[in-house]
Amino acid sequence: MLGYLKRLVSTGAAYQFGDILAKAIALLTLPLYTHHLSPDAYGAAEALLTAVILASILLRVGVGEAFIRFYFDDRDAARRERIARTATATVAWTTTIAALLVAEFAGAISRLLLSFSDPPLIYCAALGLWAFTNLEMAYAQLRVDERARTYVIASGANVAMTVLFTIGLVVFAHQGARGLLLGNFGASALVVLGLWWVLRRRFSLRVKPADLMAMLRFGAPTVPADASVYALQVVDRFYLFRSYSHGAAGLYAVAIKLATVVFVAVRGFQYAWPPLAYSIESDAEAARLYSLVSTYYALATGIVVCGVTLLGRWMVMLLAAHRFLGAYRALPWLALGWALYGLYLVFVVITGRARVTSRNLPAAAAGLTVNVVLLLLLVPRSGANLGIAGAGIALCGAYVAMLLVMYLLTRGLFEVGFEWRRLMQLTAILGGVALSGELLLPTHGPGGLLLRLAWLALAPALLLLTGFFHSHEREQVRALLSDGRRRVRAFRARHGDVEAYAEDPLRDL
Repeated sequence: MLGYLKRLVSTGAAYQFGDILAKAIALLTLPLYTHHLSPDAYGAAEALLTAVILASILLRVGVGEAFIRFYFDDRDAARRERIARTATATVAWTTTIAALLVAEFAGAISRLLLSFSDPPLIYCAALGLWAFTNLEMAYAQLRVDERARTYVIASGANVAMTVLFTIGLVVFAHQGARGLLLGNFGASALVVLGLWWVLRRRFSLRVKPADLMAMLRFGAPTVPADASVYALQVVDRFYLFRSYSHGAAGLYAVAIKLATVVFVAVRGFQYAWPPLAYSIESDAEAARLYSLVSTYYALATGIVVCGVTLLGRWMVMLLAAHRFLGAYRALPWLALGWALYGLYLVFVVITGRARVTSRNLPAAAAGLTVNVVLLLLLVPRSGANLGIAGAGIALCGAYVAMLLVMYLLTRGLFEVGFEWRRLMQLTAILGGVALSGELLLPTHGPGGLLLRLAWLALAPALLLLTGFFHSHEREQVRALLSDGRRRVRAFRARHGDVEAYAEDPLRDL
């Protein structure tokens, strides 16, 4: 099991590189953008960004998910390349046609989504629709082969160009929301072209009907479910923008950006988990790994959510203009929502392993329904409401409902002995630390920050004191640390310094 976990962490870290770099730079440049864009303009840009991602799920028609599953079903290299070419060609055609249609009806789409007419803004979104979807397909091909180095180079180049283009367009060319979109999507389009050259043996515009039909039979049932899952992630943003307040939507968008600390971990898990989970042939071994991964994932993200809850105010004050300070109210709930989404991915793999992907839809539909109902109850258009915090609570409620339905639908397909005692223990301790700290400790000033940091340290201490970690887990951690120290000492003895090795002292473990 330890070998699988190392593999998950190492590949996940590689796939997280681009997201970590992108989100870190996004946080660092957030003060810059929030000074050059009003909350209304920032909300409009974020609304179109989310619309592009939702549309891309539909345009992939499930072939991306099917490609990953079929890739591990067939060990023949020629067959794998043929499947890859069909998947790439399908996505290239669907996105090109869709982008042209969006550009043709840009005015009407602008009024529908934004309640005002701005065709150039929609042209930027059309480019994004093409670039983002094809980039996801190219990244999927790198992930199945675990070509982490190429992935890191491509994602790093994407981030670097995005920053240069966006700063140039927003700060110097004063293009506002248009510059924000064009900077993001223009860079992605260039990376797509570069990856098509790198993967030229797998790139084609010819679709093999037999392969496409097989992938559609597997992948098409996942599209409504995936679209519903993403819709429940974005319906709150559109509701706030169209029905509540453009300014509130801008604050909510900043809170989403600051929840990056959880989002990055979830995205890395989302990319690394399916290839690893599907590659295990033994059902018994897979069941044990699924259980253990669920516990460790909940531990890692839970501690981060606890930290975001206690320190959210200072994160907003540090990284956004003062007029966006109210974003802290939604931040803990958005961080928790992203963490819950990662647990949902465990069940998605279970349905994929059992080849009954149609069962994803009822769970996703239940989550979307709960989200809409809670939005209307907690953030009504008039009268008393919880504002952006209510939108975040609605999102968390939706994920809880979705996880419950997914568990009920999958427990008879593939038996996984989840560690319920440890999961409940983890929830009680981390939830208690976060809630008590938020209610009892100061909410401003250096003293409040230091007290909350000290309070956060209670979480791992309480987990140790209450026996959360098994004895063999503690022994493995001690062995890893001891081996890491031994390797550092050996390196210092050979080279006299640790500068090069300090970048990754455990890389040979």
